[in-house]
Amino acid sequence: MLENKTVFLTGGGGGIGSETARMCADAGARVIVTDIDGDAAQSVADDLTGDGYDAVSHALDVTDPDQFSDLVSATADEYGLDAIVNNAGIGHDAAVTEEVPLSDRDRVMDVNIRGVWNGTRAALPVMKAQGSGSIVNVSSLAAIVGLPKQAVYSLSKGAVVSFTRAVAAEAGRAGVRVNAICPGFIDTGVGAEYFDESEDPERAREIHEQLYPLGRLGEASEVSSVIRFLISEESSYMTGNAVRVDGGYSIS
Repeated sequence: MLENKTVFLTGGGGGIGSETARMCADAGARVIVTDIDGDAAQSVADDLTGDGYDAVSHALDVTDPDQFSDLVSATADEYGLDAIVNNAGIGHDAAVTEEVPLSDRDRVMDVNIRGVWNGTRAALPVMKAQGSGSIVNVSSLAAIVGLPKQAVYSLSKGAVVSFTRAVAAEAGRAGVRVNAICPGFIDTGVGAEYFDESEDPERAREIHEQLYPLGRLGEASEVSSVIRFLISEESSYMTGNAVRVDGGYSIS
């Protein structure tokens, strides 16, 4: 599916990111695993190379546009660049809008919006020049439905969807596809943290699961398999989409 392709992945040190790295590698891709936690990225890459896959790792702060651009350019020069997955993202403590600390607001916006902007901006010149490429931006169910006490996170992820559509409209003629994926509550990372902040995490999880037509939370692999599809030529006529992987939550 991804033989001889190079996939650049942010936030690859755990959760959806590490699962995406493995799925892409298993499909034949060379995977560039990046994370602000360089040790976590290295661990994922080591696991993959230990299993016979082609993977390298780098520490990357996605909010640093120069570092991002330099690393994407170096990757393209050495390996080529077929896809970038802008997966790095953070959440914030649950709070009503007027009580969210401005420092939390700024940090979430910096990582979740500027990080996606920086990665896309770095990849586009390479992809346009070669006439091909796929960009997948990881948004969230929060971009589609209102999540109380998660206003900043929702704002940032909604911006990712709008940005994705704009760039898809821009870059399509150059052969570059741009899609977003909107996971529901996944039993890892930010999704799990949402429940951990509750007074009774187990009860909060049970109540939330009842809101899903499928009756459960999602697994990281269920998101990563869709990301892999959006990268691949199997989705060659898809661009500008915000694909929901949410167990039916948004229609319930």
